[in-house]
Amino acid sequence: VQLQASGGGLVQAGGSLRLSCAASGRTFSSYVMGWFRQAPGKEREFVAAITWSGGTTYADSVKGRFTASRDNAKNWVYLQMNSLKPGDTAVYYCALGPARTVVGDPGGYDYWGQGTLVTVSS
Repeated sequence: VQLQASGGGLVQAGGSLRLSCAASGRTFSSYVMGWFRQAPGKEREFVAAITWSGGTTYADSVKGRFTASRDNAKNWVYLQMNSLKPGDTAVYYCALGPARTVVGDPGGYDYWGQGTLVTVSS
């Protein structure tokens, strides 16, 4: 399985970005897709996850601002990020894990994308 994340960039506080993650090499409709982020000097942290049926889980810090979605037919996962804050600045990673994984635990995911940088200026 290969995951390719894209869509990062520089945006002002209050702005929006949409991240995309393309999965290839395997049918992934029954798996959980997660989004994590890692800021400089900090540990990787959970952002959001979406199950094969579209159920979502979000970190408290992004609830109401970020929305995860997926297109199983095209093997794409998306993260719509609105009302961005400087604290959201990080490298964002998409990850694929088994259906029953603990969605907030990076160790529960088997495959990772290369990351895409999101920078939010104040």
